[in-house]
Amino acid sequence: MIQSKLIDRSVYSLEERERLSANILPAEGTPHILLATCNRTEAYWGDGEIPDDLTRHLFRVAAGLESSLIGERAIQGQLKQAYVKAQERYNLSSPLNRLFQTAMHVGKRVRNETQIAAGAISHSQVTADMLRDHHIDLKNKVVGIIGVNKLTEDILKYLTARGAVNIYLSNRNIDKARSLAARYGGHAMGLELKRDLLRVCHVLICATSAPHAIVRPDDFDDERRREMLLFDLAFPRDIDPTVGQLPGVTLYNLEDIERFARRNRSLRQGEVAAAERIIDEEMEKLAEWQDMRRRLSACRQ
Repeated sequence: MIQSKLIDRSVYSLEERERLSANILPAEGTPHILLATCNRTEAYWGDGEIPDDLTRHLFRVAAGLESSLIGERAIQGQLKQAYVKAQERYNLSSPLNRLFQTAMHVGKRVRNETQIAAGAISHSQVTADMLRDHHIDLKNKVVGIIGVNKLTEDILKYLTARGAVNIYLSNRNIDKARSLAARYGGHAMGLELKRDLLRVCHVLICATSAPHAIVRPDDFDDERRREMLLFDLAFPRDIDPTVGQLPGVTLYNLEDIERFARRNRSLRQGEVAAAERIIDEEMEKLAEWQDMRRRLSACRQ
């Protein structure tokens, strides 16, 4: 039977999810698909029957209905990336392959056949909106970004569109930082210079895949006197939460950003219902495939 294990963000806090995510994998060497994003850590493995509740959950994930920012598009790319990575590493069972191929099809149908993603809010958009609500004058402030990925590129787009001109991009791979910074008129810095970055920036945005905090209280200059606004968009967190206790520092993590988004979101329930209908249709098709597979197996015996 196909099995799964997940950490439900509605049940566990961000801190608890960080602690539990290391224990979610099946037995070592078991072929599996690991979907790890800022909002979820889920593992799928096994062969044979695919339970309906597992199918519906994964299809809802692919449709963006299980995202903290309902309808966001990033999950579809993340789902595909997780599946392709597992394919490269393991010989996945036929049902597991079919399950994820159908899930990706569900996500594509929902995106193309409904308007649920038309007004979708991303973490990058919410971060930009929070900066606006803090009345940050981007033209006269220094913004530091740590991490090079799709999320930080989206943030760069929003920041430059809203007038930011002093942007410093830091990454372990300095060439990646230079390449992305050049496209948006920013400046690149090696991650080993993060203390210099913290010394000059008014806003810091972190979104890396590091397994541990990369910004800690002792990275900050004791003589710092200006206020700083920090956004930690990473899971696990990039910024040690005790940084938020430093004088003049305001720190937001994923839970804060998602709470802000929920207060400011208007979503038509009709679009959610349309997405649910697509999920029901694809679940029926998958059930038919499983039934046919059972009959063929019986014939061979």
